Amino acid sequence: MKFAAIIALALAGYSQSPGQSAYVPSADNLRNREWFRDASFGMFIHWGVYSVLGQGEWVMQQKMMDKETYGRVASFFNPTAFDPQAWVSLAKAAGMKYITITSRHHDGFSMFDTKQSDWSIVKATPYKKDVLKLLAEECQREGIKLFFYYSHLDWWNVDYYPRGWTGQYSGRPDSGNWQRYLSFVDAQLTELLTNYGPVGGIWFDGIWDRKEADWELQKTYALIHSLQSGALVGNNHHLPPKEGEDFQMFEKDLPGQNLGGFSGSATVSSLPLETCETMNNSWGFNITDKKFKTARELIQMLVRAAGHNGNFLLNVGPMPNGEIQPEFVATLKEIGGWMSKYGETIYGTRGGPVPARSWGVTTQKGEKVFAHDLSGETHLLIPNFDKQVRRISILNDGTSVKFEQNDIGIAVQIPEQKIDPTDTILELSL
Repeated sequence: MKFAAIIALALAGYSQSPGQSAYVPSADNLRNREWFRDASFGMFIHWGVYSVLGQGEWVMQQKMMDKETYGRVASFFNPTAFDPQAWVSLAKAAGMKYITITSRHHDGFSMFDTKQSDWSIVKATPYKKDVLKLLAEECQREGIKLFFYYSHLDWWNVDYYPRGWTGQYSGRPDSGNWQRYLSFVDAQLTELLTNYGPVGGIWFDGIWDRKEADWELQKTYALIHSLQSGALVGNNHHLPPKEGEDFQMFEKDLPGQNLGGFSGSATVSSLPLETCETMNNSWGFNITDKKFKTARELIQMLVRAAGHNGNFLLNVGPMPNGEIQPEFVATLKEIGGWMSKYGETIYGTRGGPVPARSWGVTTQKGEKVFAHDLSGETHLLIPNFDKQVRRISILNDGTSVKFEQNDIGIAVQIPEQKIDPTDTILELSL
């Protein structure tokens, strides 16, 4: 089918009532939203030609590199140690149910075989293989859903004009064709949604570079849903969700918080939610970043995300040779060990009946309520939630703990020797 015909088909699925969008999620889409909520934990992968320089994914912007200089980096990108089976096995060992990988970041470099540009891993590097195709095939074999991160922002394409507040040093001419650029984006998305099997969804980023521009998001979202109706669309625009989006993400923050300054005016919606976070302080490979978060810190972030009714998308930035650095591997396996024991309090749960407290959060699955004591406190006050509690026990070994429920709440006393420094999980029998 020709691209113009695909666009026409996509728009046919959206009625054009004056002043009103009419996106109606398909049955497949709604099922995938519930699957997404139940999955709870995923792996984020930031990988691109920038990994060669070992200074993160923003290095072209931060070092004020022009296209001629930055373009030379591609000749050094030859990830001969890339092993999709090792990546997917690591994700599964960590307890992750899906993977979201950068198909194209802000530098415009495509990590797949695209006909729209020569600035890609297949055409511009000595490696010349489509890593997304290899990863997609392995994910399908292992039952892991694959999502594609895609940057709206582009520091490379000459048609990305007028430019936003980034990408001012690339040496591009002060001219371009915005409509042609948007057509380029939709053409690449068509490739991703037709050449790589079932896609979990598209994770957009970058429209904050030109907040006032007409990105024609409805047209793009309609295209995605026409090609794969079950694919979930999310956009890291730091705003309330827009028509046509299927999940909402919060960058380095829990839903409803803006401690990192990336959530902007984004209010918590009724869509599936996701928190994304790094294992050190970098998204892309950064050889000098040694500020590694501990397994305990990351497990507690995962638990807090679940308590806020959201998924946890934890990032790795593979090295330029295609391997994931050993510090990340060791920590992910440690997290996986915890998930193998306590995953029932995370997978398939929703935020519990008690909002987050100073001591931790609650999660719930059906009639099961879990209180996660992340503080190490032995005395907790759990607010009442219109249920009579019959018994409270420590999930690890079933030990009953003393409690008293009255009009003020549920006062719980945990034996000191039963405190888990990572997460003391209490199961409340109602």
